[in-house]
Amino acid sequence: MEDLQRLYPLGIQTFSKIREGNYLYIDKTAYVYRMTHSASGYMFLSRPRRFGKSLLTSTLHSYFSGRKELFHGLAIEKLEKEWTEYPVLHFDMSMAKHVDKDRLERLLDFMLSDYERTYGINVEGGDANLRLTNLIKCAYEQTGKKVVVLIDEYDAPLLDVVHEHDNLGTLRNIMRNFYSPLKACDPYLRYVFLTGITKFSQLSIFSELNNIENISMDEPYAAICGISEDEIRSQMKEDVEELARRMEITSEEAMNELKENYDGYHFTYPSPDMYNPFSLLTAMEKGKIDSYWFGSGTPTYLIQMLKKFNVEPSEIGNNHAEVSAFDAPTETMTDIIPLLYQSGYITIKDYDKTLDLYTLDIPNKEVRLGLMKSLLPNYVASKTRETTTMVAYLSRDIRNGDMDAALRRLQTFLSTIPYCDNTRYEGHYQQMFYIIFSLLGNYVDVEVRTPRGRVDMVLRTKTTLYVMELKLDKNADEAMEQIDLKNYPERFALCGLPIVKVAVNFDSERYTIGEWKIE
Repeated sequence: MEDLQRLYPLGIQTFSKIREGNYLYIDKTAYVYRMTHSASGYMFLSRPRRFGKSLLTSTLHSYFSGRKELFHGLAIEKLEKEWTEYPVLHFDMSMAKHVDKDRLERLLDFMLSDYERTYGINVEGGDANLRLTNLIKCAYEQTGKKVVVLIDEYDAPLLDVVHEHDNLGTLRNIMRNFYSPLKACDPYLRYVFLTGITKFSQLSIFSELNNIENISMDEPYAAICGISEDEIRSQMKEDVEELARRMEITSEEAMNELKENYDGYHFTYPSPDMYNPFSLLTAMEKGKIDSYWFGSGTPTYLIQMLKKFNVEPSEIGNNHAEVSAFDAPTETMTDIIPLLYQSGYITIKDYDKTLDLYTLDIPNKEVRLGLMKSLLPNYVASKTRETTTMVAYLSRDIRNGDMDAALRRLQTFLSTIPYCDNTRYEGHYQQMFYIIFSLLGNYVDVEVRTPRGRVDMVLRTKTTLYVMELKLDKNADEAMEQIDLKNYPERFALCGLPIVKVAVNFDSERYTIGEWKIE
């Protein structure tokens, strides 16, 4: 690896470019064969952004184009015997982000015109659905082969307006009109594949196209996107060794770092642990662990929807739900769970077969820290640099087991920054503490049940478990008395760590910590 630099396909979503350029490719072609030889000729796959959906779609494009040479040495080479070339219509709807009605219609016109020129069709304007119908029929008649339609990121035009009722309806109708020929043209179609982040109801988007098979939660396709630990160990062993060398740690320590930060995704149950491919490959390329996926563009609509549904930071993870509550159309959702799940901010962690309930939680450290950083401005109105510096010093205090220094630092920090709204209720400070201590990378939970009541907050480090009671405009003695009276530490006696009681009182007039006691 030192003599020959590995090429990582960062930002490259074209299968042919990856194969011809000798970039790293994690072999997913066995899934391609399974998909294209199943009973259903219409499939839909939902996965979070930057998880490999576009590369999978491009792989299908190359496969249906009969480009056997690109698949040399891959699993499908031994499976496929015919390599038939079909006409392929590939629509990349990611180009339709942040568009209004006119721009969306112009984009559809542009994409259709390109294929119409290929097949010698002279059309000036007209309804998109009629043009797509004509295009499919002409491609079939001219080639004598059934047509393959690939639609990548079908929901891209809708994601940024999912919280805007009027705009959502307008753009949704345009897309429904565009997709409407897919059922009527069934006799001319070999295969139809759509990808997206969110699941919109068939009625609202695909009209009467009720024969789409949603493979998003099918166990055979659990590892179709993303990179599993088995794939890392079997196909990226040298990459991990090189990362370890650059980070000056052992290979196993490097794997642990990768697992903590980028692993933890499951899109069905049971499922192998799936790593975020974008973050994983970027870490390999740059030789260090960092927030790559989250930092590459957290959608503004997510933050807006968290506000709309009044979701507290501590409520994002550790949810229990039936599948209908999260694998559900986002435009009809009554809470934030479907959007969080389908966007990759929470994922399946467990399944209780008896109760038919899934446990959903934040997948890994990268996502948890990214979410907390994005939500912190709602609680602490400071500049990013000031907050980052404070958190770094706070982390050192906690790592050294000095909670007194940590609270003193927080007191000073909060007293020198502009205050936010809603600072006159205790929950504001509880959530602020939750975010700040979560940013340290430690386990944090709020409203933890005990036999005698709920603990406001529990913070667990590698060496200590802190039981914290928070009060507003009262005093630290009263908070400590509650801890003692209800014997909260008893609940955690078997945790194997020393237990420290922390009582904190916030001063709403000064917008900071008033006093505290530690025992």
